[in-house]
Amino acid sequence: MQFVQSNGLTFALDRRGSGEPVLFLGGTGWDLRDRPNPLDGPLAKRFEVILFDQRGMGQSDKPDVEYTMADYAEDAAGILDVLGIASAHVVGFSFGGMVAQELAIRHPDRVRRLVLAGTTSGGAGGSSYPIHEFLDLDPETRARRSLEVMDTRFTPQWQAENPREAARMIRERMILAARRADDAALEIGKRRQLMARARHDCFDRLDRIQAPTLVIAGEHDGQAPVGLARNLADGIAGARMVVVPGAHHTLLGGSPHAYEAMLAFLAGED
Repeated sequence: MQFVQSNGLTFALDRRGSGEPVLFLGGTGWDLRDRPNPLDGPLAKRFEVILFDQRGMGQSDKPDVEYTMADYAEDAAGILDVLGIASAHVVGFSFGGMVAQELAIRHPDRVRRLVLAGTTSGGAGGSSYPIHEFLDLDPETRARRSLEVMDTRFTPQWQAENPREAARMIRERMILAARRADDAALEIGKRRQLMARARHDCFDRLDRIQAPTLVIAGEHDGQAPVGLARNLADGIAGARMVVVPGAHHTLLGGSPHAYEAMLAFLAGED
């Protein structure tokens, strides 16, 4: 891990693998200290994977000011500048997919191939579930609602019919959410990030994306539903879309279907 300076902020960054560079933009609250992450997955066996804590997250700076999606896109471009990389493949997951759209629109020359997974365009194309509404819920309610949204199979009815399994999954989510909960700066960064996420809207500018694009949607994703992912793909000229088994965390859980499609696409084998 290293720390680099860009756009007046300090970012925690790590990279692994060799080959063509892939800038991986992670989801809400991603932290390089949490493992496994994309550096440990199949992507790093074929490419050089670059992963960094975005502003407000992990060990990167968390200024208590308004964040915009444009800020996040410029941060991503700045990371490429610091590393001396003129252009890279870009993979954006969930919130990172929103950043990736903004990056590809604002800096088309920096993006070789674009993968957008578990994400939406915002605006008229539809927005991902407003998870900022979970911020002030008590931990158990937040975990229960998060479970329902991340995977549409885990409905309140399913939870009532499977109380032991539901309780285990909710407890796991509560434990994950409690990590570093006493870090006041992280709490500020998370809230600032979620407010930027809530304002995400690239729909009317998707036609500016020039990079070959693959959109990946999880069959049971309630946060970025398949229909909204299809709106995203339809708005990008020539974009391909694949629907894979699983729910929101297709690229977090290492879905072989998602990774097979992504690897073939990035390698130009599609």
